[in-house]
Amino acid sequence: MKVLVTGGAGYLGSITSKALEQAGHTPVVLDSLISGPRQYVGDRIFYEGDIADRALLRRVVAEHPDIEATIHMAARIVVPESVEKPYEYYRDNVAKSLEMFDELTALGRPRILFSSTASLYALKSDFEVREDDPVDPNSPYARTKRMIEQVLEDMSGATDLRAIILRYFNPIGSDPDLETGYHLRDATHVVPLMAQTALGFRDSFTITGIDHPTRDGTGIRDYIHAWDLAKAHVRAVEEFDAVLGKVGATYTYINLGGGDGVTVRELLAAVERVVGRPIPVTEAPPRPGDAAGAFANADKAAELLGWQAELSLDDAIASALAWGEKRKAVLGYE
Repeated sequence: MKVLVTGGAGYLGSITSKALEQAGHTPVVLDSLISGPRQYVGDRIFYEGDIADRALLRRVVAEHPDIEATIHMAARIVVPESVEKPYEYYRDNVAKSLEMFDELTALGRPRILFSSTASLYALKSDFEVREDDPVDPNSPYARTKRMIEQVLEDMSGATDLRAIILRYFNPIGSDPDLETGYHLRDATHVVPLMAQTALGFRDSFTITGIDHPTRDGTGIRDYIHAWDLAKAHVRAVEEFDAVLGKVGATYTYINLGGGDGVTVRELLAAVERVVGRPIPVTEAPPRPGDAAGAFANADKAAELLGWQAELSLDDAIASALAWGEKRKAVLGYE
């Protein structure tokens, strides 16, 4: 099948596009290239433009009438930046998604697979979250994701639109061939920062937040290999109608994660284990929008998609480090 992938020139979008190809499908990439590198598109079908450009969406569907679903991954994703630039996040993530959903529904392309986030879950004492647990997004970024979820809920109740909403946790690592990986020039995510420190590109890694209510005071997360995450998207697209049929609804939420919590200090120990040497560390207060964290109960993904994470934390770290060594050759910066 053909699948429209918004944000397909980004980190996860490019890896998901590769996973679609390996499963025998054809991704059609739509990306503004505001942050995603052009080279991540490769020789795939590509449209450069805005997801809210209705004329462009009509052109894409006219030229590819066999598109069966949209994987919506285009978004601004940096939590501290969302605190500094809330207007840009609400405009690009929420308002533009609304335009796209309306146009795709009008074009008879109502299947939406939305990449959401686990950062919107409310804090739980045991940190393990299920899809029906309360939400309490504490940054503009997370709130934009929750707003899009609510838009999908409401539109699926009033129109032909149908939605599978994937709430995923912390993707790390690169694609299996080391052709694409984390690309932001100024890294803000924990594993790329650790990898840059381990490779000597940074003097030290800063632990932001040491007083969280976790077992060692640092934030707790659920780390998942980007390739496992990409394959989950493929399964969700392939089983789209069957999944909604099983739940008997017009939309549903599915957690994607490894199913266990890892603190920042434990992650640091894992990175040191993989590289075989200690990593210099400093400590600082939490960044704006930072949360104590959570990890996934992924039972629903296993039940509905037949999916579970296959690659280990060490596999993902090794992949991130290998990409860190190759990144400059691909992108021109460390």
